[in-house]
Amino acid sequence: MKKILTIAGSDSSGGAGIQADIKTFSAHEVFGMSIITAVTAQNTEGVFAVQDIRPDIIQKQIEVIFDDILVDGVKIGMVSKTETIKIIADTLSKYSVKNLVLDPVMISKSGYHLLEPEAKEALIDHLLPMARVVTPNLPEAEVITGLKVSTIEDMKKAAKLIFDMGPKYVLVKGGHLEGEAVDILYDGSTFTYYSSPRINTINTHGTGCTLSSAIAANLGKGLNITEAIDEAKGYITKAIQESFSIGKGVGPVHHFYKWY
Repeated sequence: MKKILTIAGSDSSGGAGIQADIKTFSAHEVFGMSIITAVTAQNTEGVFAVQDIRPDIIQKQIEVIFDDILVDGVKIGMVSKTETIKIIADTLSKYSVKNLVLDPVMISKSGYHLLEPEAKEALIDHLLPMARVVTPNLPEAEVITGLKVSTIEDMKKAAKLIFDMGPKYVLVKGGHLEGEAVDILYDGSTFTYYSSPRINTINTHGTGCTLSSAIAANLGKGLNITEAIDEAKGYITKAIQESFSIGKGVGPVHHFYKWY
């Protein structure tokens, strides 16, 4: 069985973060492991508090995993502080890390800043160059590049700029576009487009976490980048279609729609 590691924050409501990642790994029939970077107090209505895990504890979590287990893929999500980012990059650099997917989580759907503004440069300098693929949505692409990103052409410009920062592939997600949702993959020379119909639901909590984790799982299982994204897009589309309400706000996607 392939073994995939997530490095991210915990979501107390279970819809995003570490919890969404582990559910996604299980749905893809890989063994999921986790490094917790922060504990959040959140529910379907938003994020209300964050407690960051000490950098030395994050470091030790990473070390004990890689010293014992062959890791086939890594997904990085919420890393809110400069110190957190640097310790993750420094520690991962000691190991042969394969199939690293970076989801640059910056702002929650409710507007809570999950990446401290001063940590943006650390993420760009230390984590982007380590990534096989980075998966920003439009607001995240704007923060990383400084561009206004609201059209397909804007997405292509942003993808080129982010690619020049070091990752092997850039997947700019178009869920915030008007009309049909289009994601764009850039490999340094070619753009690949992934279109899907917009689904009429408010229950999209954890979509970014789930997509990036699905890509990491697929890469860890040996799929190439286009196959991994194709499969992950099919999975998240169906998970959104089968999403459900559990509280007063934005409900989660259905990670286990294949089974119930």
